[in-house]
Amino acid sequence: MREMLSLWPVEDVKVLVQEYEVSSMIKELSSAASLARPTAHSLRYDLSRLYDCKFCTDVDLIFKNNCFPVHRAILSARSPFFRTLLSQQPEYGAQVHVKLKTPDIDVGLFSSLLRYLYSDDFVEENVGNAELLGQLAKEFGVPNALEHDMKLLLDSGELSDAVLIFSMDSDTGDSSSCHHSNDSYHCMAQSVHGPSRTSRFEFPCHRAIIASRSPFFRNLINRRAKSGEELTERTLRTPSRIILDESVIPRRYAFVLLTALYQDTVDMGCVLKGSPSLCSLSEIQAMVSTGRCQMTVLDEAMELYQIGQFLDTQIISQGCEDIIVDNLTSESLVSVLHWSAEPHGSKWVHRQAVAFLTEEFAQISHSPVLFDIEKEYLIEVLSSDNLQSSEQDVLNSAIRWGEHQLTKRIEEREPNLLSHTAHSVTKKGVKKRDLNDAELHDLLSEILPLVRTEHILPPVNDVLNNAIKRGLVEPPSAYSYPDNMVLHTIGAWTGITASGYFRKPRLFLPYFEEAKNVLEERLSQDCDSGQKCRAIHMSAIPDTLYMLEDKDASLTLPYSGSPVSTLDVVSGSIPVPDRATFMKMLEREQELQQLKSAQEATSLVCTDKRSVRKSVAFHIQLRVVREFGLPDSAVEILQNSHYYYSNSSSKCRCRHVGCVQSQGGHQLRQYHFLRNSSPNMTQTLPSRNLERNNCAESTLSDVMPDIAIATTSLSQISVFADSDVLDLGNGSRDKNSTVYI
Repeated sequence: MREMLSLWPVEDVKVLVQEYEVSSMIKELSSAASLARPTAHSLRYDLSRLYDCKFCTDVDLIFKNNCFPVHRAILSARSPFFRTLLSQQPEYGAQVHVKLKTPDIDVGLFSSLLRYLYSDDFVEENVGNAELLGQLAKEFGVPNALEHDMKLLLDSGELSDAVLIFSMDSDTGDSSSCHHSNDSYHCMAQSVHGPSRTSRFEFPCHRAIIASRSPFFRNLINRRAKSGEELTERTLRTPSRIILDESVIPRRYAFVLLTALYQDTVDMGCVLKGSPSLCSLSEIQAMVSTGRCQMTVLDEAMELYQIGQFLDTQIISQGCEDIIVDNLTSESLVSVLHWSAEPHGSKWVHRQAVAFLTEEFAQISHSPVLFDIEKEYLIEVLSSDNLQSSEQDVLNSAIRWGEHQLTKRIEEREPNLLSHTAHSVTKKGVKKRDLNDAELHDLLSEILPLVRTEHILPPVNDVLNNAIKRGLVEPPSAYSYPDNMVLHTIGAWTGITASGYFRKPRLFLPYFEEAKNVLEERLSQDCDSGQKCRAIHMSAIPDTLYMLEDKDASLTLPYSGSPVSTLDVVSGSIPVPDRATFMKMLEREQELQQLKSAQEATSLVCTDKRSVRKSVAFHIQLRVVREFGLPDSAVEILQNSHYYYSNSSSKCRCRHVGCVQSQGGHQLRQYHFLRNSSPNMTQTLPSRNLERNNCAESTLSDVMPDIAIATTSLSQISVFADSDVLDLGNGSRDKNSTVYI
């Protein structure tokens, strides 16, 4: 890298560093979008909502003739005052009158105090008296942290009114069972009365807490209440017995599940080791696929993730996702990729696994793990602008992967029936010289075009030359101009090549750091020699109209009376949120546009500013839809808001980073070193298909230099799609007129 840049003018080195800086900002936005997911409801949020909805309440507090249905176990665990008060009337549904010694406590403040005991969140705008709050704390007792009190409640089982029972007795009519069928979980839940069997493990819990944390348990308890079973249990004074089929939810995860529900923490250390429970289907599959007799933490987290999905508890699912990603290594990468790509896997984990492969590709490419990576994942990472590997290593890795796959293909199709015999191909092994280059080229036809050969350093090396001789890749464009290779190399890294084809260099961090070091040294040398040192500002658009020479170039702005959309709305493939959610998404999008990385990416000088703005807008919108729990395809909703919502609030928002309405094709790039190029090297201003809308002026100013529109306002320019007529605004029209730049 240093050797190549030593031959460049300092202005071109500056341009390359600026391009790298923009790519770095976009990578930051892309990483944030990859990490985005819906926020799981916390324990505080769920208990606060439980207080509001009054579900599963078992005692009524009467304060100043106002009734407050509450939960005995929660208040007793949180406040010594209520523990003493409620213990005096232990019967279900008791009405307990509350009399406070602290004066000036109204109904609203009392309700705020109860909410504080549920959620650790005290909100009372009218209370600003520290003395009054001190008196309340003294009377009620200052509670510990909510998670601490919930842990004590779980460990002690005090005032528990439910019990989880794990059993394989799923064929009895009076049992509660969950079983697996056809790769989908189905659950039948009924109540069980009578003494528990000694062969079952029982885990006491509290109906209100598990119902507030899991919609599965909430629906189960609600159905039982409607059927009258809850009334029977109250009469018999027995806890609600919920029996879970161990083929779906093994008892070894019981403490992990309850700890997550009570404390917002997924602790794999709570897994019961050596549990005699029957392995679930996914556990058996994991052991068979890995060849291990015992499950690893990753295997357990994957299985527990599916249980969390079944119970519809995000805190469990997301906790397992974090554990899987934290334990991700090169050795476990392939298994995690396979699992996360399954319908029951996690898309969020899959994104992190692909990101891990992208970041650690240099290391993985030199290990046997490379040969186990499937083709689709290899294509995905090689398509990334952020792949952390030199292009020479990328090319070498792709060829080695292809040779390994071709060797396996030859071994699979060998004609002899007895493998590993003296004459067997498998026994003798396939030599590299035995591989057919034409067949290898076909096998790698989707992979090798992703290698950016024009960015291979050094430009002349054995890996590239051998690949060219074998007919696997085409020579880089600079090879066609040996007399002026430096100029064409600059074009391949910073602008459009002679053929008009340009792929930006990957953000390979060692190259980025070296380019910055070279630039600092060159600028320092210029300053020491007495030359002027100034920042080089390269405009994203040409400064004048004579820099391009293609006589067929034209700028057309066809009128479109209605927005064009390729969305299949009828099939419902893209879920459309309600208007309230959509407005929140817009607000979140505008908030993210104010991030430092987004602002810097659009403010930094680069060759293709318009493409950068669109990329920034896309990654922000992708992050928004993921935070709202929508599929990635829902980005189309933000990009085509006018198609779904017709009011003014969803019109094109030109204040956003990059207008989402414009559908420009090829981007204009400045070939800033044309001054030294040969006469036959030209750059064409590509034609554009733009919609006329409120963003037209901003769009036009992006692709046309200011000098081109200085003589007339945009409202006076009319360009028609059906004829080559240009209205110059002075009443005359010039047919077949062409603007040369």
